[in-house]
Amino acid sequence: MALRRCWRFTRVVQRVLWNSTVLPGASVPGGQSLVSNTHLCCKSTELLLRRFSSGPASTDVSYDQLKLLLAARKSVVIDVREPWELREYGFIPGAINVPLGQVNTALQLDPEEYKEKYGGDMPQQTDNIVFSCLAGVRSKKALDTAVSLGFKDVQHYPGGWQDWVKNEQHN
Repeated sequence: MALRRCWRFTRVVQRVLWNSTVLPGASVPGGQSLVSNTHLCCKSTELLLRRFSSGPASTDVSYDQLKLLLAARKSVVIDVREPWELREYGFIPGAINVPLGQVNTALQLDPEEYKEKYGGDMPQQTDNIVFSCLAGVRSKKALDTAVSLGFKDVQHYPGGWQDWVKNEQHN
């Protein structure tokens, strides 16, 4: 019964979102049938519903995703480490340094003040923002702060500077 409801809901949502129908027994990548796999059916419904949720679909950004976002200039990357950490260890090119203790205040500044103090354009509440730190702990806190201030499209790079350096050395 639950599977049938899940299947019907998935079909309706897919029609609305993509204007296409999914026939019973249709296959998905990997050759699995949506009808015969309850977990996959409900998982696809969950993924579709995330588009309508108030939070971001995924808050984690991988190294490869971050590289693409930086290259396309589609995100504001904010490094929340202390300035001495950037001087001592290095930084992600293109990132703006806003120490974690200043994130709450910084995201509420006047755009001119923000630019003067941090050297970059003030992110708008609809901009994609990616927070980074050393290893993902502080960036997650910054993400939570931004969400509490009404920013909608916020993510963090959980690997942080440590993951960045490791990947850059391999490339």
